[in-house]
Amino acid sequence: MSVRHERSRPVDRRVRVQGRPVDTYPALPPEAERGSVRRVTVVGEEVLSRPCREVTEFGTPELSALIDDMFLTMQVADGAGLAANQVGVDLRLFVYDCPDDDGIRHVGHLINPVLDLPEPGRRRLVDDFEGCLSVPGAAMAVPRTDHAVARGFDKGGNPLVIDGQGYFARCLQHETDHLMGHTYLDRLSKRDRKEALRQMADRREDVFAQRAVKAAGLGH
Repeated sequence: MSVRHERSRPVDRRVRVQGRPVDTYPALPPEAERGSVRRVTVVGEEVLSRPCREVTEFGTPELSALIDDMFLTMQVADGAGLAANQVGVDLRLFVYDCPDDDGIRHVGHLINPVLDLPEPGRRRLVDDFEGCLSVPGAAMAVPRTDHAVARGFDKGGNPLVIDGQGYFARCLQHETDHLMGHTYLDRLSKRDRKEALRQMADRREDVFAQRAVKAAGLGH
């Protein structure tokens, strides 16, 4: 998912890491410091259009390395979230570094997520612009509920419950969609989908160039 700038400044500005507030946190997450950049898949590639497999082995070096690589890849692409199939890996896992509507930064990863949304009668849908690293250069308005709870596990197999409000709730929904084999384009009308693909065709090469510059700046 593409990043968006913060809109307001609450009293408590502490970063939430894996759902918990911390007093200090670096601009570049430690995982990204350890990671390597991977190629981001683009809409139309088969791995993006099928449900991902459950993660069954936790605590492995391979899983940790994948999370590190996803964090750096997300940073290089100026993203707010990234699912494993967006780097070509067929696993139910996403990472995020995303502000909510109060400007609070949320950072972490979630494995085998299950999304809880408000009941239809209590659900507040918000139409807001949404981008995707796998649809480079495009952004369209997508209706999402303004609250979402994602339940899953960390890389060690410990249970996690991540509560998202506003733009962060949108991020949780967007990334969980990826793991089900869907992009935000699937939520658009035919006309809006065509417009998003037109935007991508016009802008994708500029986006790829910007990513290359940022990767070089980070030493990758």
